[in-house]
This record gives sequence, C-alpha cells and structure tokens, in this order.
Amino acid sequence: MNRHPALINRARGFTLVEMIIVIVITGIIGGMVAVFIRVPVQGYVDATARASLADAADTAARRITRDLRLALPNSVRVSTDGHYLELLLTKSGGRYLSDADGPGLGDALGFDPGIARANPNNFTVVGAMPADAQSARQQIRAGDFIVVYNLGPGYAPADAYNCAAGCNRATVAGVNGNVITLASNPFLAQSPPLESPSHRFQVVSTPVTYACDVAKGTLTRHAGYVIQADQPDKVATAPLATTATLLAQSVTKCSFNYSVIANVQRGLVSVALSMGDANSNTGSIDLVQQAQVVNTP
Repeated sequence: MNRHPALINRARGFTLVEMIIVIVITGIIGGMVAVFIRVPVQGYVDATARASLADAADTAARRITRDLRLALPNSVRVSTDGHYLELLLTKSGGRYLSDADGPGLGDALGFDPGIARANPNNFTVVGAMPADAQSARQQIRAGDFIVVYNLGPGYAPADAYNCAAGCNRATVAGVNGNVITLASNPFLAQSPPLESPSHRFQVVSTPVTYACDVAKGTLTRHAGYVIQADQPDKVATAPLATTATLLAQSVTKCSFNYSVIANVQRGLVSVALSMGDANSNTGSIDLVQQAQVVNTP
C-alpha cells in the first residue's frame, strides 16, 4: 500500500534553521536566568566565606583565651611590636609540705639552707595528688617544672623565665606517691629565699608563644621549646622555627596587648585579629577579644 505524499512530507524532522532558532532562544533564556541568579549565588558564596573566616578567627581567639586562663601567674609577656604573646602553661598545682608544718610528716620543700635535710631534692605534697579527672592518671610527671611564688620578670629570684640570679623553677625528676623528686633544689640557693606564704606550687608543662606573621598572613602557636630568659620574637629562628602549629591563615592584622590591673593582682590581655581581604567581595573580619589572667602567685 502506498502512503499519501502529503503524509510523507509532514513526517519529516526539524530543519537546520529551526534548530538554530531553538538554540538561540535557549541561549537567550539561559543568559537571562544567569543574570538573575548570579547575584544571589555570589551572595551565598560570599556569606559562606565570611562565616568561615569568622569561625576561624573565633576558634583562634578561644584557643588563646584558654591558654591564658592556664597561664602561670605573672608569666604573660608581649613583644614590643605586639606580634608575639608568650606565657608559661600550667597543668596543675597544690600545696607543699613546709618546715612550718612540723617534723615527722614527710619531706618539706627546703628554702632554708641552714636546715639539714635527709632528702633535699624531695618534697611531700599535702593532700591528694593532682590527677586527671577522666583517666585518673598522675598529672605531675618527669620533665615538668615546679614553680613557687612567681613574681615575674624583674623580680629575681622569683622569675620563672630567668634563672641567672637565682631561680624559683625546678625540674621534676620523678614522682612516687605523694613525694616529688626534683632534679635539683634551686630554692635552697635563692637569695633572699622567697617561699610562698600559702605554701603553694604550680606545675608548668611548657612555654607557649602565639606569633602573628602578617607578611605571610598566619597566626601560629609554638610550644615544647626550652624556656628562654628573653622572649623569643622571631618565627624564622630557634626556638620558634621548629615548633609551629598553624591556627589561622589570611591574617591581615594581628596584635596583642597586655596591661596589669593595679592593686588586684590581675592582668588584661587584648587580642586584635583581622582576617580576609578588604578588596574582595568577601571583605574582612575584625575580632577583638579580652581575657583576664590571675597574677596571684
């Protein structure tokens, strides 16, 4: 059976001209849609980037604040340019047995070289030994430092940073029950002896430095280096060069300020941090945070 010629002509496909017209119309519609949705999409991308910057800045500031709350009294120091903050990080503390507590109770921590002692490098901790609340592990370990009555820089021999003119910082050699053994007893060599009025001691684990490198756009944390008499203020040289942990990137401004609050034995640390690019759609994040530190030795 032969089909009608008119039906055959109606069954043909699109012509090339028709396809071009469809493509052009589709392109016009797509361009119009892109124009309308570009702004909200770009706004979403910028808002997400700003939120990421704000979160990074807040996380860095919280980490600094947490360390400041654990700082050894009178151990916070800031470099002249305000780009370096250093402190001695404590992990625990307690009360030591003193000569004033009377004989027969254990080994007293010696400050008087005129008193004969069977174990001059030992002292007994009064009360329960500090332990981790979750694991019950001993918090005081070999390699930690025992610091007594720290008054800070300029108050030798009560400056835990500088032991050139006497020292109030002793290295823990071992722990046995409530008895701590020191590698040596620097308190017996203090002149004048500076015993804590409340017979308190703090346990320092490490010095910590926060460094702002605006040229590289980084904020870094440094720990685990040897305690220095002078504050380290160069990230490219020892002891900071090999101890860096990155906290934040895209840092455009960063500064620390430390002021002592008179008559209350407290200090105030201000952290100013700017991140991002002011010339970009994302802009920059400016954060200022303050933290109090207790300076009661």
